[in-house]
Amino acid sequence: MQALLKQGGEKLDDLRKTVEQQVRYANITIIEGHDASQYGIGIVSARIAEMVLKDERAVIPIGSFQERFGVTLSLPSVVGRNGIEAVLDPELSDEERASLQKSANTLKEALKDVATPDARST
Repeated sequence: MQALLKQGGEKLDDLRKTVEQQVRYANITIIEGHDASQYGIGIVSARIAEMVLKDERAVIPIGSFQERFGVTLSLPSVVGRNGIEAVLDPELSDEERASLQKSANTLKEALKDVATPDARST
């Protein structure tokens, strides 16, 4: 990826900032265009179903349980006939790796505060 960016005269930090901005505000863009977010949810659901039905083996960021982190995270994954066929391990900087681990830890802590069905019935 570094080589491709270099050929295009782009910097990795600039690309990361652009992608982060687009991901953060994608839902707002959908709401502004349609006055509702359910359209975005429907479009994404239909696209995932299409990937599975056509066995596309497309690579998208999608949530699945990540055993090494102990929580569900959205990571680049290959989606095909069997659902998530493989989870890709992207090249991360030390800062990105630490942020991903922090996110996983935050989710694990939040899960501790959620009552399980067994806990509510006692």
